[in-house]
Amino acid sequence: MTKPCILCVAITGSVPTKANNPAVPVSVSEQVESTQAAFEAGASIVHAHVRNDDETPSSDPEKFARLKEGLEKHCRGMIVQFSTGGRSGAGQARGGMLPLKPDMASLSVGSNNFPTRVYENPPDLVDWLAGEMRTFSIKPEIEAFDLSHIHQAAAMNRDGRIPGKLYVQFVMGVKNAMPVDRDVFDYYIKTVERLAPDAEWCAAGIGRHQLTVNEWCIAAGGHTRTGLEDNMRLDRDTLAPSNAALVARAVDLCEKHERPVATWQQAREILELPFRAA
Repeated sequence: MTKPCILCVAITGSVPTKANNPAVPVSVSEQVESTQAAFEAGASIVHAHVRNDDETPSSDPEKFARLKEGLEKHCRGMIVQFSTGGRSGAGQARGGMLPLKPDMASLSVGSNNFPTRVYENPPDLVDWLAGEMRTFSIKPEIEAFDLSHIHQAAAMNRDGRIPGKLYVQFVMGVKNAMPVDRDVFDYYIKTVERLAPDAEWCAAGIGRHQLTVNEWCIAAGGHTRTGLEDNMRLDRDTLAPSNAALVARAVDLCEKHERPVATWQQAREILELPFRAA
């Protein structure tokens, strides 16, 4: 298979802390350093949250601005994707960093259950976030926690609320949401190909499922996500020493399945993202 595989690294998230794994980067400087190592290992997209000094999630645009500046300086060309997830804010605060014009931003187009709460994405907020992304020429990464989210993204693509070629990520393995199931995974691919034939897709496996989902994606011709946000370990007993180590593991899977790893230039071409020099 000759199609390059785009590797996304989710560097920190809003839940894992240094108590879970000392390698989790929390401060902006730690995040930049960790991302640079992951970039050099083969990642071409960085999915980023920011944290307060006490490691709690933050929606502070100033922290996002400093992170973006550092990433653009030390990881030139890498695709910067900010999270608009619900853990770091409520309502429109979740999109407060979008005027910074990252290359991409995550967009969940429907609600679902999380381990201890409902992840709420009401239609009016989804439309507002999508509108902000259009305003600032940001490409959404659709985070599909459920089959209905793929259908909703395709509908928003058809009516222009999400313009251009869709990029859909299947999120599998979150407790109380979609489990890691091969038949479901295959049907997700089939659904994307039917509803949005020109779309690109990837998937993220949570916790112990990360390696499994990485391999499914790479073998099936899609793209994939790794990183300490989703998984703390290299195996059952060994903590991952870094985001770069998890990226290197995905690179090894690409070699196993004879997939080239996408450079940042190839990733931007595949996703139709021009390089915007800082």
